Amino acid sequence: MRWEIIKAEYVTSAVKASQFPLGEEPEVAFIGRSNVGKSSLINSLCRHSGLARTSSAPGKTRTVNFYRVTLKREDGLRRDLWLVDLPGYGYAQRSKSERQDLQDWTQHYFRESKRLRLVLQLLDIRRELQPLDQQVHNWLLAAGMPVQPVATKLDKLSRSAASAALRALGAKLGLPAGQAMLGYSSLTPAGRPELLQRLVEAVDFDGIDTV
Repeated sequence: MRWEIIKAEYVTSAVKASQFPLGEEPEVAFIGRSNVGKSSLINSLCRHSGLARTSSAPGKTRTVNFYRVTLKREDGLRRDLWLVDLPGYGYAQRSKSERQDLQDWTQHYFRESKRLRLVLQLLDIRRELQPLDQQVHNWLLAAGMPVQPVATKLDKLSRSAASAALRALGAKLGLPAGQAMLGYSSLTPAGRPELLQRLVEAVDFDGIDTV
């Protein structure tokens, strides 16, 4: 059955594990290059324009930001999860030590989170896959994280060009047979039903007993 987001709210920003919000709700994390559109995607997915702060200047997210989201199934069943916005990587104007601190902090989150069910790695559909994107992808897989790549800014390309770019990105990442790149536009928003379904599958809401 179909699920829909009916409520979303910002809860807290963390700079250490002791500040993670309490609870057993599953987490879905967002990671990607600075200015790839993480905050815009979160706002679009939740249909809440002011939920996550957006900026035209890259490198603004420096904390781990937690958003509590409530989903409702067609039969009335409701479940909560956390959307977790991580600092962007690859921002050249940060100092080397600052980039290392953010990298260490991000890896610390992945090690400490006990509720993580899916990592959405966001990539700009207009850009070639960069070595750092591949390194992050490989690190997540090596750490045993379930990863779903998502190409953002789908509206910037024609349908045929977007399809070709999705195939190319998936091939370069070495996605296994049966796993597809997802595309998303925060403006239209094309790809929203598919991404929402991927989240529901990852947290296994349909496998929860309704009784």
